[in-house]
Formats: sequence, C-alpha cells, structure tokens
Amino acid sequence: MTTEKVWQVSEVTAMVRDMLEQSLLPLWISGEIGNLTLHRSGHVYMTIKDAQSQMKAVFFGGVAQCRALDLRQGSKVEVLGKLSLYQAGGEFQLNVRAVRLCGVGTLQEQFEAMKKRLAEEGLFDAARKKEIPFLCRRIGLVTSPSGAAVKDFIKVATRRFPGLDIRICPAPVQGKGAENKLAAAIRFFNRINEVDVIVLTRGGGSLEDLWPFNEEVLARAIAASRIPVVSAVGHEIDFTIADFAADLRAPTPSAAAEMIVPELSTVSKDILQFQNRIRNAMQIAVERAGRRLERVEKQTLFQRIERFIADRRQKVDMTLQNIFDGVNDGFDDARRRLDKANNTIELCSPMATVRRGFAILTDPVTGEPLTTVSSVKKQEKVRAILSDGTIDLNIPRP
Repeated sequence: MTTEKVWQVSEVTAMVRDMLEQSLLPLWISGEIGNLTLHRSGHVYMTIKDAQSQMKAVFFGGVAQCRALDLRQGSKVEVLGKLSLYQAGGEFQLNVRAVRLCGVGTLQEQFEAMKKRLAEEGLFDAARKKEIPFLCRRIGLVTSPSGAAVKDFIKVATRRFPGLDIRICPAPVQGKGAENKLAAAIRFFNRINEVDVIVLTRGGGSLEDLWPFNEEVLARAIAASRIPVVSAVGHEIDFTIADFAADLRAPTPSAAAEMIVPELSTVSKDILQFQNRIRNAMQIAVERAGRRLERVEKQTLFQRIERFIADRRQKVDMTLQNIFDGVNDGFDDARRRLDKANNTIELCSPMATVRRGFAILTDPVTGEPLTTVSSVKKQEKVRAILSDGTIDLNIPRP
C-alpha cells in the first residue's frame, strides 16, 4: 500500500513562489495603475492592468518615488519587478523595484545618447568649467517666477546674505519650446553682463517635465556662457544634461543658494580675524626687528663701523669744501670778465646813443629802422624811439 504525500497549503504556496522567483529574471511590465494605495509605512500597493488582465503589485519603500512622479490611478507606467507569490493570501503578485511613466524608456535612451555624444565632444570637460566667485555682487536667476524653486532660492540666499541683489529672467521650465526660452535667458544675462553668476533652476518633476533641461540647445547655451552657470534642477536624484554642461551642479534650488551664497556673519567674522592676524604679525615683526637692532648696536664692531663712517663723512665734507672754494674763485673771475663785456656792449648799443640826445626812426607797423630819406618819404607816419619811450610823427606831404 503506497502512502501519498499530503501537502499543506503553506508548502504549496512556498513551492510555487520559489518556482516563480527562480525561473524568471526581473522584467519590465507596462500597464495602467489601479487601486493605488500609498501606505504610511512607506510601501505602495497597486494593481497593474491592461485591457485583458491585471496583477497585484507591491513597491516596498516606494512612496517617495511614486509621489515624485505624481502617480495616481489611471497613470500609464512601466514597472521593473520580479514575479512572486504572497503566501499569506496565496495571491500572485509583482514585487516592484522601479517605476517610470510610459515612454520614459525611449526618453532615457535619448538622454544617454545625447549625454554620450556631448561628452565625447568635450562639452562636459572639467577643464572648461568656470570658477564660481566667492562673493557674488549680483545673481541672475533663470526660472519660472511663480514656481516654488525661485521662492526657495531667494529665501535661503537672503537669509544667508541680507540685501543680496538677485535679478530674475523669467522663462518656462517645462513644455514644448521651453528649452529655447531658457537658452535665450542665459544669453540675455551674458549680453547685459550685470551678474556674477547665473542660476538655472526649477523644482522636481517627471522625466517628461524636466526634458527641456536635456535639450542640446540649452546645453550649448550653458557651455557658451561667459558667466558661470549653476544648474539646480529637480531633486537630488534627478540628473539632466544641463547639470553636466553647467559649471556647478546643485541637488536642489535651496542647496544652490547655500553653495554659492556665503553667510554674511561668517564673512564679517573672517575679515575681522584676518585683520587681527595681520595686525599681530606686523607687531611681532616690528618687535623682532627692534630687538635685532638693539643687539647690533651693542656690538663693538658696529661701534667701530659708526666711527669709521663718521671719519669718512668728515673727510668728504672737507674735500667738497675745498672743491667749492676753488669753484667760487673761478666764478668770481668769470663774473668780473662778464661785467666788463657788458659795459663794452652797453657803450656800443643804439640806446646809449639815444640817451645822449639822438632818436631812432622806425616803421610804425613793422618796427624796422628807417635809415634813408627815401624810406621816410614813403611813410605817412614814422615812430621815433627816444630814451624814455616812443612817439608817432606825421610826415607832411608837399
């Protein structure tokens, strides 16, 4: 008589579960979400269905990711998971490891392809990254003026450095054509050249929402910017092409403010400490120099050098005095000869003759002397130079 094995329910469900988990690798499944529950434990329970079938699914610890994607009933998704069996209920289910909106696979492939192509071109090279100034006088924001990102950035930045000058160039941060407006805003700040750094920012969203930040036109505008560009797009887990092209990547808008805006109190404290260090260093240097000078002055050699220098100074003074005496004698002799020559010149000068009662007639226009009668007859007037001045004379006509 044969004895047949009698299986318990838990044994059968465990066997089926092992068979499912060991026979199939994780796979991507597309479908529509139904019966979605975001549990307070952090786990997500849902069904994945299409027109003919549905299956239960559980995403352990997936609440944050599902909220970031704004998942809801009816959302079309692609989930990565491993088939299993829930033993307690004897229900077939999918243990989800990742979830994305439908079409993300295609977008992700485009993202990777563009990233690879621009990287090979050198657009992301560290050598071309520009340094962010330590203390920015003015910051240019490229973002939606109504979004949470701009509020978060300004709140943190002005708290750290009150009175900071922040300029906003509004631009759409999602939707068709947004990448062109974002690129134009970066070029605008470069054209007016009034900001020290440009911050490109927006809050989190799905890959589709963030896609303008993955477009080539924006990446090239960032790379061509003469002004350093900081990319603060999405959440910490989000990466875009703009992040790789930028000079600095910040995980969130608030983090960007913390990374590029120093705290005013810290800056003031650092400046005060630096001033004190300089003052102390100068005081120490002066004191050391004074002590060295005192030691040198006390040395006998230094005293002998002082006497030697004093003797040499006296000798130089005496030598210079002898030279000056000889030069002065020469000057006196030259002065006497000059006075004699001046007297001779004075006796021979026309003015000496004038002072003896004579006059010199000149042309009143040109000042040339008139030396002949014919030259006088040609004039209507002549000017006579006397010892104490000049007078104009009329020439009568016959």
